[in-house]
Amino acid sequence: MQFSKRMDLFGDEVFSSLNQRRIELERQGRSFYNLSIGTPDFETDVEIRKALAEAAMDPNNWKYALRDSDALLDEVIAYYKARFGVTLTRDMIASCYGSQEGIGHIGLVLCDEGDTVLLPGPCYPVFIAGAQMAMAEPWYYPMLEENGFLPDLSLIPEDVARRARYMIVSLPANPMGSIGTPELYEELIAFARRYDIVLLHDNAYSDIIYDGQCGGSFLQYPGASEVGAEFFSLSKSFNLTGARVSFLIGNPELVGAFKKLRSQIDFGMFLPIQAAAIAAMRTERTRVLAQCDAYQARRDALCEGMTAIGWPIPKNRGSMFVWARLPANYQSSMDFCLELLDRAGVICTPGISFGPLGEGYVRFALVLPPEKIREVCEAVRESGILNA
Repeated sequence: MQFSKRMDLFGDEVFSSLNQRRIELERQGRSFYNLSIGTPDFETDVEIRKALAEAAMDPNNWKYALRDSDALLDEVIAYYKARFGVTLTRDMIASCYGSQEGIGHIGLVLCDEGDTVLLPGPCYPVFIAGAQMAMAEPWYYPMLEENGFLPDLSLIPEDVARRARYMIVSLPANPMGSIGTPELYEELIAFARRYDIVLLHDNAYSDIIYDGQCGGSFLQYPGASEVGAEFFSLSKSFNLTGARVSFLIGNPELVGAFKKLRSQIDFGMFLPIQAAAIAAMRTERTRVLAQCDAYQARRDALCEGMTAIGWPIPKNRGSMFVWARLPANYQSSMDFCLELLDRAGVICTPGISFGPLGEGYVRFALVLPPEKIREVCEAVRESGILNA
């Protein structure tokens, strides 16, 4: 059986070695602390679950949706106005099955074979896969620790900028946890306009920002909807990861082209899921803020706990992840993760899975309560891995 050359672009699953080793250890009766996958462990609000269940009992809701309902679009409009102060119209909004699916397909809308795409390095893996599926060439602009893990546009050569079709910006950043500033967004919009680049903002973590800061929207800044759009996810703010609800929001022409592509492969979001999304966006703001406080307590437990045992990890400023430089005696993030699993029973994600500029780091997902995270730190200490 022969497969397309496109499949050659995708390497082996980065977790295959980790998963295989985990299975072997589980058969030996070992238990683990899994901090590898960013799936919230908080309970989805009962009102959201009720909305889905009640909508699912209506037999009319089991037909093809074909489109986003007016009720869903109007709720997004109301949410963006109340949350971000941004005025939207219905033609600026298109749903997708999670930002992962949307970002995976957006390159097919914007690129032809051989085009250049600007991606952050390190970056979430689907940024790379989406460009590759469109047969485009990724060019990684570095997100360096000495620059606060933020884009430095001066590091993008002019010839690269001139041939780029789109640029993805992810703030708060997965995996680094850095957050943007008004000045940076204004600089990005001017850069996109200067070089005729479509700017795509991945806004999955606007409600998980720490130390008194408040997350926002790329669309708050003048000119944003002229040069691009953002993917806005309900997954992390409202614990809807399994429901897969996200939106491309911004430039109407871009949103229209995205809808056209999706109409070729999809018949619309399941109507009970749309009902759940509406209920999610009506959640009391105080609940979202309380959950952010809980994530901050987890961050503090991890960063302070690891630092106390001799592994200095700076506190990230946002997202549900902590980005940690490898201990000084390791060079390979995959080797370190395998050894950490063997010796401490702790699973985290090797930095190399976030692209070539991710090597030298690992990512921890804040998916355990503080008391369990303190157990993680103790397990790492007892393993002796920091003294290897």
